[in-house]
Amino acid sequence: MNDCANLKAPAVLSTIRTEVASTDFTMPSDDLTGSLLRTLVASKPRGSLLELGTGAGVSTAWLVDGMDSESRLITVENDWHIQAIAKRHLGADPRVTFVLDEGESFIESHRQARFDLIFADTWPGKFYLVDEVLGMLRGGGLYIVDDLSPVDSWSEQHAHQVVQLVNYLEDRSDLLITKLSWSTGLLIATKVRL
Repeated sequence: MNDCANLKAPAVLSTIRTEVASTDFTMPSDDLTGSLLRTLVASKPRGSLLELGTGAGVSTAWLVDGMDSESRLITVENDWHIQAIAKRHLGADPRVTFVLDEGESFIESHRQARFDLIFADTWPGKFYLVDEVLGMLRGGGLYIVDDLSPVDSWSEQHAHQVVQLVNYLEDRSDLLITKLSWSTGLLIATKVRL
């Protein structure tokens, strides 16, 4: 089996990638991660979804591709220039709300919100404010983080934060987790109903 074959990527990705190539943005999501996100989102009909870290909209496009007509996605980014790429290509979809804000501010001001799936693709919600984000997850909801496999550009601090995050999530009694040494290194957690 070839996990890179026949991914059937959303058509809009090619135009997003073309526009990203003219910027200095170097962190678009991996297609394998996108494919997994699309599959997981499809398991949440009428889902309330949160993406922390829109970037240029690569993972957003995959999330949208898996959503049904009644699902809603809030995607948060602090860089208006990069998020503008996503908005140009995905902004006409009424199911998507783009929020230009610092992740910390969004999390703090939306602590009472509840989501069926949260993709934490930026430091707030992944390396800090994790409890707050997990508090926003409904029972049976999915929490997904990527970029956990080491790369040469990681600082020692970044590597330490990944270890701390994984250890912390492993120790929580309200989560069932699966770690995947695949794509960019993923962790998927399901919040169990206690």
